[in-house]
Amino acid sequence: MQVTETLNEGLKRGYKIVVPAADLDAKVNEKLVEAQPEVEMKGFRKGKVPMALLKKQFGQRLMGEAMQEAVDGAMSKHFEDSGDRPAMQPDVKMTNEDWKEGDDVEIEMSYEALPEIPEVDLKGIKLEKLVVKAGDADIEEALGSLAETAQDFKDRKKGSKAKDGDQIVIDFLGKVDGEAFDGGAAEDYPLVLGSGSFIPGFEEQLVGAKPGDDVEVKVSFPAEYGAENLAGKDAVFDCKVKAVKEPVAAEINDELAKKFGAEDLDRLKGQISERLEAEFSGAARAVMKRNLLDALDKLVDFDLPPSLLDAEAKQIAHQLWHEENPEVEGHDHPEVEPTDEHIKLAGRRVRLGLLLAELGQKAEIEVSDAEMTQAVMNQARQYPGQEKQFFEFVQQNPQMRQQIQAPLFEDKVIDYVFELAKVSEKDVSKDDLQKAVEALEDE
Repeated sequence: MQVTETLNEGLKRGYKIVVPAADLDAKVNEKLVEAQPEVEMKGFRKGKVPMALLKKQFGQRLMGEAMQEAVDGAMSKHFEDSGDRPAMQPDVKMTNEDWKEGDDVEIEMSYEALPEIPEVDLKGIKLEKLVVKAGDADIEEALGSLAETAQDFKDRKKGSKAKDGDQIVIDFLGKVDGEAFDGGAAEDYPLVLGSGSFIPGFEEQLVGAKPGDDVEVKVSFPAEYGAENLAGKDAVFDCKVKAVKEPVAAEINDELAKKFGAEDLDRLKGQISERLEAEFSGAARAVMKRNLLDALDKLVDFDLPPSLLDAEAKQIAHQLWHEENPEVEGHDHPEVEPTDEHIKLAGRRVRLGLLLAELGQKAEIEVSDAEMTQAVMNQARQYPGQEKQFFEFVQQNPQMRQQIQAPLFEDKVIDYVFELAKVSEKDVSKDDLQKAVEALEDE
């Protein structure tokens, strides 16, 4: 097999590969010898079919397999000998299109090689970790928010009119064409106005009602309503208003704690403190990660494969275009051309991505099966009732698995660098941390 270099410019590589006809013929014969003991053919005992007959019967079919294996083997040996790692799938094509059996096979292979990644002194990197403790005021604020979500209702002053957000207690009877229908009646029903619990138009007609009022509510069932006998029909509900109640935050006590799964208020405060500090820690990690990436970006500089840079710039431009045009959900729109700013950002992302991949490979960092399974489970929760289908989709889709695995790998590499870098802690307020996070979003 002959391999001749035809291009070597920057990271671009080109080679001409010639697979001799004799090598192909030898591979075909090897496959026939391997298969001969199991071949059955009319007029011959199993395993006794002459080689010449086997070659006539199956040789042409096996020649295609032999050619593919020969080319794949040549490529593998080339990358093993050269040490090159292609940035993307190599472009391989057969150049002697008039090939016939007995001819050599001529192949052209071109690709962009991944660059040599320079060594980085990770121990020389200095980082600052922002530390925020959950104070009493933070815990009380969180408790207040919980109390609002667990709101109660108390009677308004006698004669008060119902407002949006109030709870009214009603008896109602619904009729279509003057006839009552199943499910259209209830007594002492607590309805929060503005909650959207009832069909459109119902709750709005009860705003302004007082206890003791009789209100005739006229509505139309939606055309797509679940009950076919009611879909699209006009209805009248006779409503008796029995009470009007205003929302009030639940009292902050042991009863509130039990509503949220804690034994008492002190235990709930402890849980809130842990949750807040976990949130603060996550935000601080995001800030420190950005600072680390900024530091790494300043430390390294190397040539980037044009194909990777172009693909990343187009992806960035496309994503930002959709953020600016949220009404366009599909991809039926004019081609989005990357700007200089997109290309600059793409260069940073590709450079840091290659660097982190190199650091992870040298440190033998891997994403375990358990970590991968947990990540898939977390994403599957976004599709209630379709978790099994999501799992199957991920299993059958290598690209999807890569999308899930990539951020896991990156985070493990980042944590690895954190351990080697010089990290000092700095106590800051929650507001200072929030400003640092907002600064990330503004960049």
